[in-house]
Amino acid sequence: MKRVALSLSALAFAAAPAMADGCSSYKSQRTAAAEPVRYVTDSHDAATIVDVASAAGSFETLIAAAKAADLAGALMGEGPLTVFAPTDDAFAALPEGTVETLLLPENKDQLASILKLHVIAGAKVTSDQLAGTTTQAETLNGTVTIDGTDGVTVNGATVIAADVMASNGVIHVIDTVLLPES
Repeated sequence: MKRVALSLSALAFAAAPAMADGCSSYKSQRTAAAEPVRYVTDSHDAATIVDVASAAGSFETLIAAAKAADLAGALMGEGPLTVFAPTDDAFAALPEGTVETLLLPENKDQLASILKLHVIAGAKVTSDQLAGTTTQAETLNGTVTIDGTDGVTVNGATVIAADVMASNGVIHVIDTVLLPES
């Protein structure tokens, strides 16, 4: 198993600036049975990860969770960041009441812990770097296994849209919320 050298501090949300390249489309690693998610912004030169996710319209829960955990500002920082972004459907698949409970102010630390598992800081990891490999990468809250040998999965969550570029990094859309090991 190849190990990616992406070891990062849990507080290192903002790193050296990185501008997005080739933002006109995304590469789909594996398509879901449902209608594919579309991502449209007028200018990726200034659109941060939060801007791109907000414009997509299918990440309302993720954006609300990032705001509740006081992480939205960090996701708007300079980057580079790689974000594995669960869709609203992924959050809806959690047991009933989970999202509502996590959004309570007293659960802010637990929510932040979950969201940080979805972020690699200091690197913009694209699907072409993952193709044909199995890799472990350090997120802001532990190690994830990324398998790029048959499409791309992250800890078993399927990447349903890859390489959605933003000015401060890249988004890979996933179909499952990643949860820290207990």
